[in-house]
Amino acid sequence: MLSAANRLTRREDFTTALRRGRRAAYGAVVVHLARVGSDGAPPPAGSSGGSSGRSFGASSGGPKVGFVVGRAVGGSVVRHRVQRQLRHLLRRRLAALPAGALVVVRALPASAGASSVALGADLDGALRRLLGSRTPSAPNTASPPNTASPPNTGSAASLGSRR
Repeated sequence: MLSAANRLTRREDFTTALRRGRRAAYGAVVVHLARVGSDGAPPPAGSSGGSSGRSFGASSGGPKVGFVVGRAVGGSVVRHRVQRQLRHLLRRRLAALPAGALVVVRALPASAGASSVALGADLDGALRRLLGSRTPSAPNTASPPNTASPPNTGSAASLGSRR
């Protein structure tokens, strides 16, 4: 479970991440990342009317993460399962995210049939595209070395000799 400090709950923060952030699609997920607080990005539009004078909550503290799992993914049980998997996977990757970042993970319909390992690889790929050289690392998500055997050249040579 993500801590309350790392949950994206305000509509304005979701809107900022989706409209002003960068987007990377990879496999069964689309990740939106808005870097705020560290690079001086302006607060979201329409946020100047808060009672505290500053309603932009993500600029202080760690990254905030939210999820969008629409009906196209599946029924209620499937959508909640996908969201739980993504939340668990992203919790392990919080350290790789910049402080004050707003992250929204949107699950695509293919995520319904994907395993946790596949979703983790998709998250890593999308975050790698967004963060550049900062690669997120999570235990047991590295792909195994290529153990495929070399192509059988004998059969290709025999096909060539028949002609």
